[in-house]
Amino acid sequence: MISPRSQTQKRGNMDVRRGFIFLCCLIAFTCADPVKFLDCGSSTGKVAIVDITPCASQPCQLHKGQSYSVNVTFNSGVESTTSKAVVHGIIAGVPIPFPIPVEDGCKCGIECPIQTQKSYHYVTSLPVKSEYPAIKLVVKWELKDDNQKDLFCIEFPVQIVS
Repeated sequence: MISPRSQTQKRGNMDVRRGFIFLCCLIAFTCADPVKFLDCGSSTGKVAIVDITPCASQPCQLHKGQSYSVNVTFNSGVESTTSKAVVHGIIAGVPIPFPIPVEDGCKCGIECPIQTQKSYHYVTSLPVKSEYPAIKLVVKWELKDDNQKDLFCIEFPVQIVS
């Protein structure tokens, strides 16, 4: 029979192990290199960091049939009650609309209304459909405010692979 004291010690050891694993994962996540991006006209905000997970190298290799997490940290220069994401794939200089599951930025980690001089983390998923061609392209990602101005506009290169 196991004593209550030894059960408490085992639970405590398990909590320490879980905490250590969580800490290691957090360190690995925070040590990841941010994605290199081009600001393409963030008129009412300023982008600080762009992270795509997983993205081991740049340009990010996006595998068909998988989904990726996109996290954009930005500072707002305006107040806005809404925000809407607009995404395009630019192929040979031609912007092609790229559908994303949730266009409403207020449902993607941003607490609306958006306030002036406050930092926000826009977090959403980027699904890569199996039917997409294997190709290198530039992704243009905009988050628009109430007046259809860009809270942020970023471009980053990707490569869709099988």
